Amino acid sequence: MRRTRRVKIVATLGPASSTSEQIERLFVAGADVFRINMSHASHDLLRRYREIIRAIEQAQKRPIGILVDLQGPKLRIGNFGEEQVTISHGDIFVLDDDPAPGTTARVHLPHREIFASVKPGDAILLNDGRVRVQVLEVTSSKIITKVIYGGILSSRKGLNLPDTVVAMPALTPKDRGDLELAASIGVDWIALSFVQRPDDVAEARKLIRGRAGVMAKIEKPSALVQLDQILELSDGIMIARGDLGVELPIEQVPGRQKQITRAARQTGRPVIVATQMLESMIHDPVPTRAEVSDVATAVFEGADAVMLSAESAAGKWPEKAVAMMDQIARAVERDPHFRGIIHAQRTDPELTASDAISAAARSVAETLKLAAIVCYTSSGSTGLRAARERPDVPIIALTPSPETSRRLALVWGLHCVLTEDASDLDDMVSKACRIAMEESFADPGQRIIITAGVPLRTPGTTNLLRIAYVGEGTAGAR
Repeated sequence: MRRTRRVKIVATLGPASSTSEQIERLFVAGADVFRINMSHASHDLLRRYREIIRAIEQAQKRPIGILVDLQGPKLRIGNFGEEQVTISHGDIFVLDDDPAPGTTARVHLPHREIFASVKPGDAILLNDGRVRVQVLEVTSSKIITKVIYGGILSSRKGLNLPDTVVAMPALTPKDRGDLELAASIGVDWIALSFVQRPDDVAEARKLIRGRAGVMAKIEKPSALVQLDQILELSDGIMIARGDLGVELPIEQVPGRQKQITRAARQTGRPVIVATQMLESMIHDPVPTRAEVSDVATAVFEGADAVMLSAESAAGKWPEKAVAMMDQIARAVERDPHFRGIIHAQRTDPELTASDAISAAARSVAETLKLAAIVCYTSSGSTGLRAARERPDVPIIALTPSPETSRRLALVWGLHCVLTEDASDLDDMVSKACRIAMEESFADPGQRIIITAGVPLRTPGTTNLLRIAYVGEGTAGAR
């Protein structure tokens, strides 16, 4: 199966997409990677989803990525004595360590770390930002606040701290157990929720030990301050606009999305734009015009992937949501302005032979109007470099590693094909030409450009550029 778009689609699995038949329909509709949200999935369900996806992969003969999204340290207030309470502007409201049921004047805060982290003047957001209070005074057992925006509160509502870096680990005991299972059964990406600092990513990387790609979710303002260092330690980035839009002034989110997308593109890290992309399709069979524009903006920016959350996990129209996202993406990529916008954001290659070769391959392919760029990639680094260039022509990534092919299923423009390593240079050219024809990227008489590392089977080295003619059964090269 060959996709006719470059941007990839991530679909979240859930009650509306839990059977083998439903998941296969989502793949056929356009999903390239499936997300499993460990806030809602048990270990048994994770194993079952993994078995279903691998069976579909085998039947469809296409690599499919699996992304496991860890829950992270979700902060919540305690319980109230009534079903809900209303607090008003100007009230004094106390968060304390008393587990007694809350009232309109106070509520339990079951996170001791927050008492040691907040300071007077810090904002605290409750109920997804609908209620905002400002810290007046902090003791060892109480945080005394003034209500800035009042509203309704009920038990166990979420709490956000946009001005505070909390001295707590990014991985809870539950996350550690989920991470170990996910890595041991062979998922492709593990996403870390509520990353605050580079050390959070470094800790997860040590636990994963190369068994999956490490994806940092950017949803805290503190992560934006150290974005470059987080990018350096991560294999990919997710722009999680839900909590980011709560903790940041909401009008800043579009600009921050562009900042993160461009920083990830510059470093060659795949970037996913997530949260509320087609939210109305949870209930309706068509999205709003604003949602279509939102998806289009991410595609114009050159994001590697766009993501569906509740739309595919719990909505009434999961297959339609995937198909709609596919339709929007293909329309944008055909737009006459698309290439100009993508090219305008291109940055100079890094000062390495591998990056220079990848940039040269893109330039030659576009100048000579070649049929495709074919890159041999064992570790995935050559494929990532080819995608970083965002070329006009298709990219075929050939790899002997199933793990690499699945991980690269997330990456912009890469059509991954699992194949044995070439035995020598002639075999390399012949194999590339044959696969380009078999996968319907090139016809006899057309030319392709090939990038690889020599000596062959040496990961991380891209130092060869070759133009080859595609022929009937044989291939000539020069």
